[in-house]
Amino acid sequence: MSDRPTTTTDAGIPAPSDDHSQSVGPNGPLLLQDHYLIQKMAHFNRERVPERVVHAKGGGAYGVLEITEDVSQYTRASLFQKGARTESLVRFSSVAGELGSADAGRDPRGFAIKFYTDEGNYDLVGNNTPVFFIRDPQKFSDFIHSQKRRADNHLRDNNMQWDFWTLSPESAHQVSLLMTDRGTPASWRHMNGYGSHTFLWYNAAGDKFWVKYHFKTDQGIKNFTAEEADAQDPDVHIRDLYEAIKRGDHPSWTVQVQIMPFEDAADYRFNPFDLTKVWPHADYPPITIGRWTLNRNPENYFAEIEQAAFEPANLVPGIGASPDKMLQGRLFSYPDTHRYRIGPNYLQLPVNRPKVPVHTYNKDGGMAYYNSGDPVYAPNSVGGPVADPSLWAGDTYGIAGEIVRSAYTLHREDDDYGQARALWEKVLSDVDRDHMVHNILIHANAPEVTGDMKPRVVEYWRNVHKDLGDRVARGLGVNGS
Repeated sequence: MSDRPTTTTDAGIPAPSDDHSQSVGPNGPLLLQDHYLIQKMAHFNRERVPERVVHAKGGGAYGVLEITEDVSQYTRASLFQKGARTESLVRFSSVAGELGSADAGRDPRGFAIKFYTDEGNYDLVGNNTPVFFIRDPQKFSDFIHSQKRRADNHLRDNNMQWDFWTLSPESAHQVSLLMTDRGTPASWRHMNGYGSHTFLWYNAAGDKFWVKYHFKTDQGIKNFTAEEADAQDPDVHIRDLYEAIKRGDHPSWTVQVQIMPFEDAADYRFNPFDLTKVWPHADYPPITIGRWTLNRNPENYFAEIEQAAFEPANLVPGIGASPDKMLQGRLFSYPDTHRYRIGPNYLQLPVNRPKVPVHTYNKDGGMAYYNSGDPVYAPNSVGGPVADPSLWAGDTYGIAGEIVRSAYTLHREDDDYGQARALWEKVLSDVDRDHMVHNILIHANAPEVTGDMKPRVVEYWRNVHKDLGDRVARGLGVNGS
């Protein structure tokens, strides 16, 4: 029996789990009745005023998505039909830093796009990596806390980060990417973007497919070394994007998707909804569907970028959610944090307002600019708008199981280190490996990283690959094998 105290809710009630959200079976969607998850996420969304809790520092621009290939057999979404041109807004960002942080610091980069479609706004909220540190939103606020500042001295602390990472082996794939030079991109123009999550696509006949999004930079990948990143102007990424577009050098990305037949997910060799995993291209080759180009700078940073609100819950007909637990959590968390940070009528701001008419029974609230007028309730017999259930007939997937708090059911090749090991063995060059070890040693040799923590860091990397762990051990002065 541990002598450590039991985690409680803010009301002092013992908490059931710090690791797993409540779901319908191990692989099903999460439940609104999981009040502990809701409390953690809702409280986390309200921790900072007024900057974003995460992704505080960033910049963005306007652009257009052009679809050049026919993918109507996979989705009925209008923005993905051949020949469609859809205006968009993107916000690039770093994850952990505050508003004044350095653009080039080691961190994942947010890659959030709002598409102003003729069926309403579609938001694709991803990163410049195809995976993430965790797979259950129950751990999200704890993960971010480990990347932020200590309560006592208000300093960021690498020891906290390694403490969380080494106790969360599912983080190994993302931390491996973070510790390569991909963790310090030279510019937002020179990095890829990913939807990261698995989404559901369905066509006009109701046939369903699982999909992952890839935005491959046409400028080529370009990264800083750790030393180059440290020497940069703190606003290097904001300045680079703004000046490139201003001089007419419009950056573009080739848009690709991976398509998995709906039935494949059940017995695929690993869980295709696990956010710490990628789908190997050999199994599901990327299909090029179009190009996305940035062609216009904002005129007012605060109004158009700082107040921009992106939310994965904005899913247009033809696109749905998946049982990805992190996606399920974000469907709630993102709009909730916007209501807190900007206000309940954040979607009425020009940058967030859809280009199509809005017919809603929501009304009033702080900073309301627009109300639909009478009637203000449904159902009604006086001509108010009515829902059309047929629009979402395909946005479903079968589930079964008891209500549990559980990890995903393991597929036959599921593990936490395999894809990170493949990255080290098969993807990285010798130079990339040297830089990765160098970057790990810079991070893990910080003065605040304790002597007790360093052997845990070595074990973490030995679990990825023995050679990698041995090189880290030598650099940290940790004996043993």
